[in-house]
Amino acid sequence: MKPTRRRLLRSAGAAVTVLSFTRSSSALDYPTRPLRFLVGYPAGITADIIARLIAQSLSERLGQQVIVDNRPGAASNLATELVVRAAPDGYTLLVVTFANAINATLYKELSFDIRNDIVPVAGTFRSPLVVAVNLSFPANTVPEFIAYAKANPGKINYASAGHGTVNNVAAELFKAMAGVDLVHVPYRGNYLPDLLGGQVQVAFAPMPSVIEHVLAGKLRALAVTGATRSETLPGIPTVGEFVPGYEATVWHGIGAPKNTAPEIIDMLNVQINAALVDATTKQRFAKLGGAAIGGSAADFGKLLAAETEKWGNVIRLANIKPE
Repeated sequence: MKPTRRRLLRSAGAAVTVLSFTRSSSALDYPTRPLRFLVGYPAGITADIIARLIAQSLSERLGQQVIVDNRPGAASNLATELVVRAAPDGYTLLVVTFANAINATLYKELSFDIRNDIVPVAGTFRSPLVVAVNLSFPANTVPEFIAYAKANPGKINYASAGHGTVNNVAAELFKAMAGVDLVHVPYRGNYLPDLLGGQVQVAFAPMPSVIEHVLAGKLRALAVTGATRSETLPGIPTVGEFVPGYEATVWHGIGAPKNTAPEIIDMLNVQINAALVDATTKQRFAKLGGAAIGGSAADFGKLLAAETEKWGNVIRLANIKPE
């Protein structure tokens, strides 16, 4: 006897119900074993420090160990590819950073698309850069810096940690918006000794790397690059106060492989947001010169998409190539 249309619909409905129930049940059982945060940088770097803070809090909240797995290499692309290829079960997560947004355009032959192959979970940390200059540099403010640069085109050297790094793209955005000509000096190692010694005059440097030198009076901070002034350096203006619309920040977040169950993403988002409002976490973030991002998974997705587009435009405009 042929099945009736009603029976077919009833069977299909039952199958959907079972599938939904199974999916929800598996998500509710999560986690039952340790999680891993893959970090594309060595231990001790800001991304690693932030990851360990979040991991410790999540371990306590989820009742499972959260292991920070440092996988440096290929400008963080190695760690990203490992997570993209991981099972979408919520046990292998990526520490997403500013570099992922840059790499989407900088590297032409990536085997993944960060916007499609990684599901945003939550934004965690954001901090401005500091426009730091050697003490002998003849400018004490951003307007003086711009005026001096325009009077001396091609004679001011700015340091970076390499082509396509945050220092590089932030400086290139400043060059374009302020209409100045600065010479890029990329370093494979630490550029701070040369900045302190005057071999290079300026760097758009992550706050954690220069804050001690600024507070000790060994470097001069002309501005911070966030949308608002920094609580760590409240007396220092933003670049945007003089170059309207300018903003460049270092940010971090957590992502998961594509097709990870929404229930797992939601659970992780809730727990990460709870970790971000913890007093100890907030204090540690402040010492690093930044603050928590928080918000929904969709909020972090919008940030990643906007930053990918923004820095993609800068990379194309400045014709930045990977080393």
